[in-house]
Amino acid sequence: MAAAPADTSGLVLALPGSESGARDFAAELGWPCEPVRRHGFPDGESRLTLPVEMPARVVLFSSLHDPDAKLIALMLAAATARELGAHELILVAPYLCYMRQDIAFEPGQAVSQRIVGRFLAGLFDAVYTVDPHLHRVHLLSQAVPVARAVALTAAPEIGRFVLAQGMRPLILGPDEESLPWVRAAAQQGGLPHAVCRKLRLGDRAVEIELPQGVAMHGRAVVLVDDIASTGHTLARCAALALGAGAASVDVAVTHALFAGDALEVIRAAGVHRIWSTDAIPHETNRIRIAPILAEALRGA
Repeated sequence: MAAAPADTSGLVLALPGSESGARDFAAELGWPCEPVRRHGFPDGESRLTLPVEMPARVVLFSSLHDPDAKLIALMLAAATARELGAHELILVAPYLCYMRQDIAFEPGQAVSQRIVGRFLAGLFDAVYTVDPHLHRVHLLSQAVPVARAVALTAAPEIGRFVLAQGMRPLILGPDEESLPWVRAAAQQGGLPHAVCRKLRLGDRAVEIELPQGVAMHGRAVVLVDDIASTGHTLARCAALALGAGAASVDVAVTHALFAGDALEVIRAAGVHRIWSTDAIPHETNRIRIAPILAEALRGA
């Protein structure tokens, strides 16, 4: 891949579906933002159109939820940006898809993290994302082998947002894996924090144990995690906390996938408020991530 040019200014290209986030990000950088226009053909194929005037440094901005169609658009846009003169091509993907499966659990399974990571590395000089859902692989560069693979966290922003609500709650994580996010959010105001213990029995079946020795009675609790998908884990944690006497339970997550009836499941468990970052556009968005993404890119 080509080295970065000396000029640090550039252009943000907004992939379809990510226009709002791209404009916010570009405004933080002070860069222009242009849409990548898509025409859909009756057979399901796409035609993308990019601006003809392309600077040396270009960011493609796309949050990669609902990824199967978006990855094709990303491939077409990246190749076209190169042809039009982009020297350094950067992917900013607030949500990065296909990061969960890092091994084959059964013979013949595709290790999607490795495959998609190499695909992205073949298109871009750098990748920036927020709270990627990594398990056995701990560094983004191991999953996406580019020169600059930057994984940021929204947890401090979540912590500051919670404090701005006039609360000093217990920050609670749904499982041991959530500890880094819980700790980082709690550190913003010296808040107490703890994590539950989770045993997953299937895609929608989990067993949860509240942390031992942590009093819930009469306390406000905020459940913090990197991602909310089916909502069942968060719902179970909320129900247990309320059953143990918590005065209230709210939820704050980075990635608002909320598949199917997830919101209804969480609310039915007694959760009061649900907040998310705008990494994935959703009705629960309250916390901007453009500032942390722009700060990271400016510092590169």
